Amino acid sequence: MADDRRLFSISLTTPGEAVYEEKAELVIVPGAAGEIGVLARHAPLIALLKAGSTRVYMDRETQNVLEFATGPGFFTVEQDRALALVDTAVDVREINPAVAEEQLEQARAELERVERGESDADRWQLEQRIKAAENQLTAAGR
Repeated sequence: MADDRRLFSISLTTPGEAVYEEKAELVIVPGAAGEIGVLARHAPLIALLKAGSTRVYMDRETQNVLEFATGPGFFTVEQDRALALVDTAVDVREINPAVAEEQLEQARAELERVERGESDADRWQLEQRIKAAENQLTAAGR
C-alpha cells in the first residue's frame, strides 16, 4: 500500500545548487565500487561516487523514478537522510544530446592541443568536462 511506504530525505547537491531535495522511497547512486541502493532506516554510510546514473524512486511500486546524470563526488547517509555531493547533476529529461556531443568534442580538441603543447589549459578540468559530457550522452541513451 502506498500509505505504508517508508520515505526519507534525499538531497542531490552540486557546488552551484541543490538539484533535488525531497523525500523518496529509494535512491540508487553510482558508488566507486558499484551501485549503492538506500532505503529508509539505512545504516550510516559514507562512500565515494563515480560519474554515472543516480536514480530517485518516489514510489517503487509504480516505478515513479527521476534519473540524473551525475558526476563524481561523495555520498553520506545518516538518520533517514541521504546526501549526494557531486560535481554535476543533470536531469536526464533535460539533456540535449547535440549540446553534450558538442561539449565533448570541444573538450577533446582542447585536450589534444594541451598534449601537443599548444595550450596551457588545465588537463584535469578538461578530463572532467569529457567525463561529464560522456556521462550525459550515456544517460541520454547515446
